[in-house]
Amino acid sequence: MASSTESEKRGPDRRGLAIAGAVLLACGGLVGYGVLNTEEKPEPAAVPTAEVTYEVTGTGTVEISYAGGAGNGAVVVEKAITLPWKKTVQVPVGSSPSIGVILDGKGGEAGCTLAVRGKHVQRATAAGTYGRATCAGPELTATTS
Repeated sequence: MASSTESEKRGPDRRGLAIAGAVLLACGGLVGYGVLNTEEKPEPAAVPTAEVTYEVTGTGTVEISYAGGAGNGAVVVEKAITLPWKKTVQVPVGSSPSIGVILDGKGGEAGCTLAVRGKHVQRATAAGTYGRATCAGPELTATTS
């Protein structure tokens, strides 16, 4: 009694293989598109900035910390600076520019000034051993002058 059904005579069901092949091909296409996609992505919008000039005059050696050294508003600290010193940086709109000065253990005298877009904003003076001064400006806006 060797009767076989009709499906056994045809061999394996090829529909399953065809579906698996189609799915595999679709996945490969998506992976290939992701790898080969060379469209340029848009640049992030530039953050508007304002030009800020910090200046420290006087005598002695100081530590200076100021906002905006990397153009992103981050605070930069410079140590063992012999005066005078001056730096112009771009500070992001929405930030408040500031500079802090600390004289070393030998003392001296130092004055800091802060200018935004070329206009004087503040001045302060430090004197004596470890004397301190801070100059700070208001939050920068697109129209701060």
